[in-house]
Amino acid sequence: MDIILVPGFWLDASSWSRVTPTLVAAGHRVHPLTLPGLESAHAPRAGIGLRDHIDAVVAVIDSLPDRVVLVGHSGGGAIIHGAVDARPDRVLRAVYVDSGPLAEGGVINDALPAVGDDVPLPSWDIFDDEDLVDLSDDLRAAFRARAIPEPRGVAQDAQHLHDERRYDVPVTVITCEFPVSALKTWIKSGHPNVSELARIHDVEYVELPTGHWPQFTKPTELGAAIVAAVQTH
Repeated sequence: MDIILVPGFWLDASSWSRVTPTLVAAGHRVHPLTLPGLESAHAPRAGIGLRDHIDAVVAVIDSLPDRVVLVGHSGGGAIIHGAVDARPDRVLRAVYVDSGPLAEGGVINDALPAVGDDVPLPSWDIFDDEDLVDLSDDLRAAFRARAIPEPRGVAQDAQHLHDERRYDVPVTVITCEFPVSALKTWIKSGHPNVSELARIHDVEYVELPTGHWPQFTKPTELGAAIVAAVQTH
């Protein structure tokens, strides 16, 4: 199976490096992505928006001969959902890692502080305690050393969707910061943050208790969870 791995904000393809061995050992072909503007700290980010990141994922889907599995972490969840919407017939399953599908008109996070065209990794105190579970001082230092500013447009642009066949693509949600029971409660209560997820026809939920960056805090367990999601087909 071809598995396309889309990182969250401030991260490039190498952020999946401790997860991919488990996927490769299970016989899968992995395609961790570095999205436009994330090539380096000095890469130009002016004019890069959410659609550019979605289009980059779609281009990889189109380059592969068979149907794919998409994996999106954090803000990457909105990106893979846009790619599912663009190519619903080419995606076998979408896996959301501590994230979910972003509905029409939604933005990933327009509250993050921007500096010109950049959204740098902010100080840790901007994050909730739940985000930082298991993220040791050493892991925090390594994360900050590798962090690349996110293009402002990716954080602030509205999502635009066009094909309701996206609701037919099976989904796995891997929850880290909160239990599955909380997510189901939000869906039942009609919370707007999960309105798009509530419309998907086939959803499975997996708990991986840790903070918001399991690719750093529990990479082997995350790899196993992705393998299990793929094996449902």
